[in-house]
Amino acid sequence: MSRTVFCRKYQKELEGLAMPPMPGPKGQDIYENVSKLAWEEWQNQQTMLINEKHLNLMDVNNRKYLQAQMDRFFNNEPFDQAEGYVPPEKQDD
Repeated sequence: MSRTVFCRKYQKELEGLAMPPMPGPKGQDIYENVSKLAWEEWQNQQTMLINEKHLNLMDVNNRKYLQAQMDRFFNNEPFDQAEGYVPPEKQDD
């Protein structure tokens, strides 16, 4: 049986992650308060931001930027999104 958490993003009980996604207090906080669904959605957003903004994850400032955007995403605050992205369902055939 999967574990559930009260998801900070969706404000309801949802399936939780199997393990903390990163070490330290931040990873533990995400493990305890963010659903698997919200984490997967963030992973997609993060990938788009990295690609569009050509972020170098070796650069500490780029990692801090992504951390800030992740916090905003999970707290339902405005966050940077890929500007040129059009979801597949909205593209013209």
